[in-house]
Amino acid sequence: MKRCDWVNDDPLYIEYHDKEWGVPEYNEKKLFELLILEGAQAGLSWYTVLKKRAHYRKVFDQFDPYKIANYTEDKVQALLQDPGIIRNKLKVRSAITNAQAFLAIKKEYGSFSEYIWSFVDGKPIINQRDSIAQVPATTAISDHMSKALKKRGFKFVGSTICYAFMQASGMVNDHILSCICRSRVE
Repeated sequence: MKRCDWVNDDPLYIEYHDKEWGVPEYNEKKLFELLILEGAQAGLSWYTVLKKRAHYRKVFDQFDPYKIANYTEDKVQALLQDPGIIRNKLKVRSAITNAQAFLAIKKEYGSFSEYIWSFVDGKPIINQRDSIAQVPATTAISDHMSKALKKRGFKFVGSTICYAFMQASGMVNDHILSCICRSRVE
């Protein structure tokens, strides 16, 4: 069985690839989680973040944006001491900023999901790639998304992070043509 080339043999990674990556996600809370975790990934591998994801969920209140938006300095300091997450102060603080920006979009648009999916007109972009080498790090759409999110106050949302978010959330299907999961997400 062929999978995308980036998947290693860890069952956690295989399950993530097979059941989550590239599957269209519309649940706002899950989209918020993905956005925060993609930001945490900056400069690291997704595999590193994935191995810490369960602990992130625990210490970040299951990625409840209402709770995260109100984190105190004491909570930030506690998170920065937690070896179960990536202890980068800018990334930890960005989760709070991003929760506040997320809630502002939700208030303005009624739905963060509708807002974020509007970048792809509400439906996944289905790419036709033979290998991972053909997958770009950014696109014009991820550039646009990045600029729009930054303008609204989000942090750690560069174009590369936005494209990875688009792939993970199924806004873009970048499963290679020979991948066993490709047809599951089309």
